[in-house]
Amino acid sequence: MSSNPLLHIPYEIPFHEIRPAHVLPAIETLIENAKGALSAIKNLEGSRTYENTLGALEDATVPLSTAMTVVGHLESVATTPDLRKAYTAAQPLAAAFWSTIPLDGELYDAIHTYAATDDAKALDPVRARLLEKTLRSFRRNGAELSPAKKEELTAIQVELTEKTTLFAQHVLDATNAFELIIEDESRLEGLPESAKNAAAASAKSKELSGYRFTLQAPSLIPVLTYLDDSAIRERLWRAYNTRATSGERDNRGLILEILKLRNRKAKLLGYEDFADFVLEERMAKSGGAAMSFVDELREKTLPFFQKENAALLSFQQATLNDAAATLNPWDVGYFAEKLRKERYDFDEEILRPYFKAESVLEGLFELAKELYGIEIEERKVSVWNEDVRFYSIQEGGKEIAGFYVDLHPREDKRGGAWMNALVYGPPHRGLFCANVTPPVGDRPALLTHREVETLFHEFGHLLHHALSEVEVSSLGGTNVAWDFVELPSQIMENFCWERVSLDFFAKHYETGETIPEELLQKLQASRTYRAAAAQMRQLGFGTVDLRLHRELDLDTATPDSVRAFARDVLAEHAVTDLPEDYGMICAFTHLFASPTAYASGYYSYKWAEVLDADAFTRFRENGVISKDIGHAFRSNVLAKGDSDDPETLFKNFMGRAPNLEALLERCGLTQDA
Repeated sequence: MSSNPLLHIPYEIPFHEIRPAHVLPAIETLIENAKGALSAIKNLEGSRTYENTLGALEDATVPLSTAMTVVGHLESVATTPDLRKAYTAAQPLAAAFWSTIPLDGELYDAIHTYAATDDAKALDPVRARLLEKTLRSFRRNGAELSPAKKEELTAIQVELTEKTTLFAQHVLDATNAFELIIEDESRLEGLPESAKNAAAASAKSKELSGYRFTLQAPSLIPVLTYLDDSAIRERLWRAYNTRATSGERDNRGLILEILKLRNRKAKLLGYEDFADFVLEERMAKSGGAAMSFVDELREKTLPFFQKENAALLSFQQATLNDAAATLNPWDVGYFAEKLRKERYDFDEEILRPYFKAESVLEGLFELAKELYGIEIEERKVSVWNEDVRFYSIQEGGKEIAGFYVDLHPREDKRGGAWMNALVYGPPHRGLFCANVTPPVGDRPALLTHREVETLFHEFGHLLHHALSEVEVSSLGGTNVAWDFVELPSQIMENFCWERVSLDFFAKHYETGETIPEELLQKLQASRTYRAAAAQMRQLGFGTVDLRLHRELDLDTATPDSVRAFARDVLAEHAVTDLPEDYGMICAFTHLFASPTAYASGYYSYKWAEVLDADAFTRFRENGVISKDIGHAFRSNVLAKGDSDDPETLFKNFMGRAPNLEALLERCGLTQDA
């Protein structure tokens, strides 16, 4: 057992040594160790202090949490049948243990006893906040329930963990199960050469001839955006939006079960619904407030959305010379791109040569140096795949953090993009992953502008973790209210649109030239193109999330009626009518791939956009790249974690409360735009 690498995870995580056989024994041992640490807190003899009570509680579960994070990460990026089996077996054990902590009356009494001491009353503001939040967390998670209800709550938590893990696995498997092989190259008219080359390479990797298309974003998006053959567009669109809706990977029933479990949990804890339970600890404070925010933004966006849709339909009809033509969902991206090209004489594919993945990372790191005074350099360490790189963040000649970067899709890796915190130091350790366009043959990985935004976004999350200066780990880094956590990530996206910051990394991979001014102006002019449609799409996700958790009649719902309910809500925000079998909700991992995650909180993306659009005005007013403003943002936001209320942190940076108008102006959704 002593040789199990998960038992004592060092800062230099030995990914190459971790095997599926290590998982269950390690988690069982770490749970027992944590129980022993908690028992020591409860049975303490003598005076209670921060170190032996609240601090000890903070430290008691760190080894278990770190091990589960590492294993969960590997299951996301390097899954195998054995690893999945081991992780699936370990998760319920960990979930059951975690759920017992706030239900432990003796532990709750120990914290209460400490709270009454002079030591507790003399705590510094950060540790005083920890004490307040800890007591509230115990109450919110069942500490004051009867023994029978505590047992019921534990069972709910375990079942939620099992079902949400299965949901995520179904999505991954359903995504990987699809492939479309096109032998006839003439059917690929309109598709960029980069996408054709990638499809040919994908087919070759499977020892197939022709062109292979999958539901991974780098394969799917070019097809829906550029391919002239509408039948192929329809085939991929339908496959993507009916993932995990039938057969052995059917997630419809799982969604209903997850919603019922969440509702039972909320009711058990005294809340009207799951949204009110979740949002009590976030900036919105309640499901009603979040819904009001979404409704207000929808009302302001709707007139522009209707105008955009009418223009797109008119363009399609003129292009086809058919006044009776109607848009299908798989036509929207295709005709929207053609209209963009006509309106702005701009094709996003023209930008790819300026966005070599390696150069984007180098420029991103140089930008971080200019804004925050840090140095970033690559180092060789143990990784989970040969394509993964590791970087050290240095300040004053000292490593303050390190992070892994995993950029490209693989079949053993889940889709999407994300950041994760692995170790809270200092030095801190984290990672960010994406599924952007990979290199093809001798050609380097050349990204779209949207993919560049994705990397900046995830790096923003990483900086929030890496530059944290909060001594209490559970209040540090990204451990903030979920409707505040996207501010550091989304504010970074703004630098992808400004000449002064683009010149750090946007250089032609063959000539080294920066983006020509004429092309840059077209890019910037296109920023607000169909901004209302993009906003309505996000508002649709936020609305369906809140309505599922607040309004759905769980007593009468069936697996397919839940899918239909979601479809109808999303249809109200869609550019076109949606097919009856539309099942995007069945692959919505943000909501259903973990017990909570973004459930009842998807509105956070738009909430944070209000914050980031407003906050970035300070950068723009000071030349975009400003050490002074960078220092102010770092010291007031990135360094502070959850050491103070997010409203206070924002006001400390801006000098006032957030203003909704900055987002509307950035999107061109004002009457003057």
